[in-house]
Amino acid sequence: MKRPVRVVFVAPYLMPNTLRFVSAIANLPMVDLAVITHEPAARIPPSLRPKVAAHYQVQNALDPQQLADAVRAIGKARHGVDRLIGTLEQLQTPLAQVRDLLQIEGLGAEAAHNFRDKVRMKNVLRAAGLPCARHKRLHSQQEVLDFVRQVGLPVVLKPPAGAGSVATYRVKQMAELQPVLLKLQPSRQRPIIGEEFIVGRERSFETVCIAGQPVWDSLTRYDPTPLHVLENPWIQWTVLLPREHPCHDLAAIQKPGHAALRALGQHTGISHMEWFRRPDGSVAISEVAARPPGANIMPLNAYAHDIDFFRLWAGLMVHNQWQQPQRKYAVGSAFFRGQGGKGPIVAIEGLDRAQALVGPLVVEAHLPRPGHAAKHTYEGDGYAIVRHPETEVVEKALQTLISTVRIHRAA
Repeated sequence: MKRPVRVVFVAPYLMPNTLRFVSAIANLPMVDLAVITHEPAARIPPSLRPKVAAHYQVQNALDPQQLADAVRAIGKARHGVDRLIGTLEQLQTPLAQVRDLLQIEGLGAEAAHNFRDKVRMKNVLRAAGLPCARHKRLHSQQEVLDFVRQVGLPVVLKPPAGAGSVATYRVKQMAELQPVLLKLQPSRQRPIIGEEFIVGRERSFETVCIAGQPVWDSLTRYDPTPLHVLENPWIQWTVLLPREHPCHDLAAIQKPGHAALRALGQHTGISHMEWFRRPDGSVAISEVAARPPGANIMPLNAYAHDIDFFRLWAGLMVHNQWQQPQRKYAVGSAFFRGQGGKGPIVAIEGLDRAQALVGPLVVEAHLPRPGHAAKHTYEGDGYAIVRHPETEVVEKALQTLISTVRIHRAA
């Protein structure tokens, strides 16, 4: 009889979204699942606990040595480890280092560095002849000034291994530069990235690869860009997954997108590429992550294809299998962001009107309650997901939601 696949899933904290991935693997057939986390075994939900064969608690899941010790201990008890998996962006390099050390199949450290270090990533892409912004690793204020003189304003300054546009700044005028430098404080020990600012409409490009070979693609549209959202706390924004598949934008990014994944060294999994469609129609790749996308893109695909997309991902990662989904709907997520202050949520306005206008299209919603602490990310304090067979209907519903629903913060 064929033995179960021995899987180790690393999740520093068992947050609700992380548990969706863990549960998807736990519910697969022929799986022997172990979990490494910062939290005690008692934090595993009771419904999931019987499906977790082993648990190992570490102090720091981002430390490759602690991870390696934990994986060795689990492997000794379970007679080996076949898969080492984690979805957190910051985990990708430590996981890859442990895979190399313990000879576990999957993305290796060299490729993980290509994805995680954004300067190295763009060096690889430019060496492969692929379109991306001019960029440079900067170690001092003088190097930043020299870079600005070279490429002109606006420029983008950010950490080399960031995620989700955190600590990312667009500098439009010289007067804005010094405050940003005070926040980032570039040095030899803590360099930053300088990037040419690209004008265009931002998209994402998701690709499923098995052993480096693309087998499925998808595209979403951001409106507006996440960086613009972070610069303007009052802006509510949307992510749209169109019904049309393939579409014009997908045709534009598919060839360079696949070439980028080959150059960076993608192995097996769902990757998340952010890219721009310039006004002249040309493409510029922004960043690529070797892990599942955020911004509700996984749930959007689940609703668009009427299938458990997390289970599809689990089958891909554990059994190297992918079931081609058939797209049935356009789907979009409207993100609601608290406004009016920096304190906790005090009120939600416009829900009754939004329900009257687009309520039948809403398939999932998450809204904060008054008194909850406000979040300061581009994903905001709540969201609603809408679905319809026609893309135009979903687009209009998303605009209705972000113009009708308001989340108010205390001053």
